[in-house]
Order: sequence, then C-alpha cells, then structure tokens
Amino acid sequence: MSDSEKTKAELLKEESQGLRGTLVADVVSDEPRFGGAAETLLKFHGIYQQKDRDRRQPGDTHTGPKPFTLMVRGRIPGGRLGADQWLAWDRIADRYATNGLRLTTRQSLQLHGVLKHDLKGAIQDINESLVSTTGACGDVVRNVTEAVNPWGDPRLKQLESLAEEISRRFEVRSRAYVEIFLDDQAVGPEAAESEVDPIYGKGYLPRKFKIGVTAVGNNAIDIYTQDLGLAATYASDDRIDGYFVFAGGGMGMSHSDQETHPRLADNLGWVPAAKVLAVTEAVVTTQRDYGNRADRTFARLKYLLDSRGVDWFRGEVERRARVAFTERDLPAWHTPSYLGWHEHRDGSLTLGFHTLSGRLVDTPTRPLKGALRLLIERFRLSVQLTSDQDLILYGISPRDKGEVETILDAQGLSPASPQRLFDRALTCVALPTCSKALAEAERVGPQILTWLQESLDEFALSSRAPVVRITGCPNGCARPYTAELGLVGQMPGQYAIFIGGDREGRRLAVKLKDKVKSQDLPQLFQQLVAKWSAAGEPDEYLGDFAHRIGVERLGGEL
Repeated sequence: MSDSEKTKAELLKEESQGLRGTLVADVVSDEPRFGGAAETLLKFHGIYQQKDRDRRQPGDTHTGPKPFTLMVRGRIPGGRLGADQWLAWDRIADRYATNGLRLTTRQSLQLHGVLKHDLKGAIQDINESLVSTTGACGDVVRNVTEAVNPWGDPRLKQLESLAEEISRRFEVRSRAYVEIFLDDQAVGPEAAESEVDPIYGKGYLPRKFKIGVTAVGNNAIDIYTQDLGLAATYASDDRIDGYFVFAGGGMGMSHSDQETHPRLADNLGWVPAAKVLAVTEAVVTTQRDYGNRADRTFARLKYLLDSRGVDWFRGEVERRARVAFTERDLPAWHTPSYLGWHEHRDGSLTLGFHTLSGRLVDTPTRPLKGALRLLIERFRLSVQLTSDQDLILYGISPRDKGEVETILDAQGLSPASPQRLFDRALTCVALPTCSKALAEAERVGPQILTWLQESLDEFALSSRAPVVRITGCPNGCARPYTAELGLVGQMPGQYAIFIGGDREGRRLAVKLKDKVKSQDLPQLFQQLVAKWSAAGEPDEYLGDFAHRIGVERLGGEL
C-alpha cells in the first residue's frame, strides 16, 4: 500500500521512531496539554488525553485546574494483583487522580484526572509496583483477559501462564516507554529508526486487538466479543490438551454508518495445546498484514473476516502456524457467578465484590475504596479484577471471615449487589471525560437499572433479571450488543435500545427503538416487561423472549 492510501494515523506510527515522536520533550514541557501527534502516540503507552466536558459549557466559571486531564490504564494480564500492588495503585490514585480507581471491562485499572505535570510521576510509581501501562491502549494487543478462579480450580489455574505468555509476547519492543517515562537513556534517531518491532513492525496493528483466554464452557470473558478468544479443553488428567480458537469479535459501530456493525467471533476450530502460541501469533500477524490501513473505521479484525471470509482467514492462519484446525463439538457455555463467599481449593476463602460500574471511591455514605484498602492491607489479600467490573479478594483465612464482615458492616458496605439485575450490569465511563460519549452511562446507570427493577418487581420477574449494559456511544466498550438489553447513547439524554441478545453472549441483540428519551425509559420498561410476562413461558429469559417473537414485531407493539 502506498503512503497516499494510508491514513494519517498509519503514517504517524511509521514516522514516530518507535512511538517516541516528540514525547520525551512534550511530557516535561509547561504546556497544559499534549498536541495532536503526541496525543495519538500517548495511547500506545496506556494514556488517553481527556477533558472534563462538564466544565467546558458556556458561562462556566470554574477556576480549578485546567480541564485537560489524562486517563492512565494498567496492563494487568488476567487482572491479577498482589496486595502490595493493589495498595500502590490505591496510593497513586490518592496522589495523582480524581474519582479514585476504576475497574475496566478488560480486567484492568484506570486512573482518571491525572494532570500533565503529574503524568511522569504517576507512571513511575505504577512501574515501581511491577505493573506497566505500555500497550494498555493503542493499535496493539491490549490487556489479556482471563476467566476468574475464586475456587482455585486447577483447570482454570493453568490459564494464568498462558495469559502471561501472550501478554509478554505482544508487548511493544520499543524502548520508547522507558526513555520517556522512566528516564532511561534515550537512543539516537538512527538507532530508534532501526528499532523495528519483530511482531508489530513500524506500523503496529491497524487497530486495537483484544485477546481473552478461558476454559471451554466457561464464558466469563464474553469470548464472542474478543478479536481472539481461546477456550481450553482438557485431557483425562485435567491438563490442557488443546484450545478452541475464536476470531473476529468486536463491538464497535457507528449510528450514522450502516456498514459498521458489531460482530460475534467465529469458531475457527480446535488446535492442540502445543500450537496455541503459534496460532495466536498467526492470527495477530494476519491482521497486521491484511487489516485495513486506509480507513480506520473498518480496520478491526472483524471487518477483515467480513471481507476475506472465514475460510480464507482460517487457511491463512493454518499456513502461518503450520497447523490444521480440527472440527469438534463445542460444549454449552455457562457464566459462573463469582460474587459472594467461596471456598478455595487451598482451604482459604475468597470474596467476590460487586462494584457497579467499577468505580472505587470514598463517599460519606459508601467509603468503598478505603474499606478495600483496609481489608487488603490488614489481611494481605491478593486481588483479581473481572470482565464485569468487579473484583475478587483472595487469601482470606476462614477464621477472619467474621472480622471481614464486621469491617464491611461497620462501613455500611456489602459485597453483594442491590438486586440480581445489578449482578452483571455494565456501564462505560461516558460523560464527562470520554470524548466519544454522546450521552450519559455510568452516572445514570443506577437510576436506569432502578427503573427496570421496578417493572421486574411489578411482574415478579426479578429471578430472571436480564443482562443489561449501558454505553454513552456506539463504540460498545461495555459490550451492549451481546446483552439481553442494551442502551446505547445517541445524543444527550437519548438512547438506542437493543434487545434479544443471549445471556451467554452467543447472539447479537437487535435494535428495538431509536432515540428513546431518558424520561420515557420507565414506560418502555413497563410495557416491555408486561409483554414478556404475558408470554406465559415460565423459564424464558428476556433476550430469548425477544428473539423468539421477533424484535421487529416487538418494537411495533411498544
């Protein structure tokens, strides 16, 4: 492809001297914000420049810090952190960030509100805790997700080494990160120019790339939404003997472009365990070499599979990895609940802690961040973040269970969600900081779920509460298109309503309504739940009900 056919982003990557650009100087300059090229390169180092859009309204007289701030995201394979690592993030959030910590849908942590002059200090403190931010954003393989394991299941335990190995293999090899943020000695322009990444090359990937690993039958990672999903199978001795390989999932779309769409990953087939890393690299490099670099809108892997076909893609991966996919029956999926108390195989206890929207802050009535710090520090607990914006505390001695509960009770906290509806509900950050947001998500999530809960209570359907996800824009960070009920922001206070997804993520939801105003949601929920209740199927979930009768028909009746 000639340079004239490539996007500006592609040319910037190639000319950035290994993602350096002018960042060494920009990071320490007195300018309150980063310029366009530097802002793009920051993403590869785990950083997004944002602005508080609530403070940029006409007539705003706020005199505090500049509205341009930074979001900093960790690269935490499988979401696993030791006690000291968690406590370090807690202190860093107090020192540099606003609004505490945030858990992401990719088992990572984010800091929001970091000011430019504090960025370098924050990154250095994070690295001292043995966690990096490099590759947590940008056109690379991002944080590798992994099925959680509060039970100490030896089958799931084996996934840890795979998640770590994949994460290491696809880390950016450029020394730019350590030069810019960790004060390592910078190399000269010629050395930087010759420092070509062995996997990514000079152009890196066309767009972001998401990988998740799990055990067959366990869909805790929402495997059909991944660019690449690996589901382990087991021999009679419980050791992993191979993997089902899924490719081409992705949630992003545009309200105004009908050619864009969410997509479920395809099952390419099964490969033996010895070939899984070769297959992983083959999938990534095929996207590197054939992904769309002329139009970022269509640069995700899902569009490559759309344009070239699944058979072509499977054959290309087989050729590169020198393996033949085997067709096997795929067991049914089930998403196990990790919330609440569980017994670990080693005799300890684990506690799955629900945190709606993943926001960990201290308020006068809910000092959540401080309570978690106290528990982790006092009992030396390790942590695993989940793909549903929750966390699990590991290593609790049975004799300490009562004290843990007493501490939480004293703070007025419960690890349980308010209702079953909230258990698997997700929201994205949206306003005020996300530049893509068209409507609220996190800040209105509790109210929207409460409205829906009222209808579920009215028709005695709380025991079959649907999987609900809310996003402020169509990019789909909270995976609304595989939910039973998804709300996707279209403009301030208005949402596209999607319905008919499967609880295990095996089916895409379909648009039910456009531009539904927030104030009209209670009535819509009441009508929708009434029709679901009247359907007379005692064990049918909302997504299955909508799929069975047809979303178009349902929309016409509401």
